[in-house]
Amino acid sequence: MSTIAIALHGGAGDRNRTTTTPQQEQDLCNGIADAMDAGYEILKNGGSSIEAIERAIMIMEERPCFNAGIGAALTEFGTVELDAGIMEGTNRNVGAIAGVQRIKSPIKAARYVMEHTPQVLLIGTRAEEFLSKAGLEMVEPEYFITEENQRLLEKILAEQQATLQQHTEKVVLGTVGVVALDSNGNLAAGNSTGGMMNKRSGRVGDTPIAGAGMYARNGVCAVAATGYGEYFIRTSAAHEVYAQVRYAHTDISTACNNVLADIQTLGGRGGLIALDANGNTTLPFTTSSMARGAINANGERIVELW
Repeated sequence: MSTIAIALHGGAGDRNRTTTTPQQEQDLCNGIADAMDAGYEILKNGGSSIEAIERAIMIMEERPCFNAGIGAALTEFGTVELDAGIMEGTNRNVGAIAGVQRIKSPIKAARYVMEHTPQVLLIGTRAEEFLSKAGLEMVEPEYFITEENQRLLEKILAEQQATLQQHTEKVVLGTVGVVALDSNGNLAAGNSTGGMMNKRSGRVGDTPIAGAGMYARNGVCAVAATGYGEYFIRTSAAHEVYAQVRYAHTDISTACNNVLADIQTLGGRGGLIALDANGNTTLPFTTSSMARGAINANGERIVELW
């Protein structure tokens, strides 16, 4: 069988190990494993990296333990504004959506934008109108909102009121991303998110931004990011990993660590998942946890949280 590989993350963030319940940990790891196995099965059967990524992310979008789709983080007004992006490494085509509230599968919408429009990024209600006419499934915004996230937002807003601070954003663990290498040597990267809890309405992070939240180039690498998105945009994080691998001939693991270290000097934290053209994977992070999994070119499998 030709070389195939896949790596996933379920979000880097500040999860407290002492207060995380066994059930919460199991839900996250099971979600990663189920998505990874579904994506890998597509690759084993000769499917494309894009197909594998879309399927894996759609599974995670349906799991409330992740901050993507159902269970997405809430804005300051208690609403959802969802972002997603996908990129293929053959011709560097990209599709992305941002600030949508009614599209059931944001990653499916991002793929549609990439494959069926000349645009790269569509936003808001006009994007929803267009994609609805194209046949993508729509839901009411309440579909994505969980009671747990409503309680968390209420707690954050109460703390703000007590300290007179405004727009204190909390990283809700769960932004999801996938990178994959298929049997034809095609690399791809994709991700989906609700953003940061209590985010300013209208805010868009790195997730749908090619070069920041994701990047893919055949023969080099595929990268997906998670964490404090503004810092990943400022550093063009995903593209910086690619540039170090391509031009400085840095190995994929060192390149990711270099970029995360640079982000830390600016005050940001997060994680990266990446794989190179040979199917080598790396999944570093600088937060307290990052749900993650990978099956590398040798078939070696990991699923971890801490």
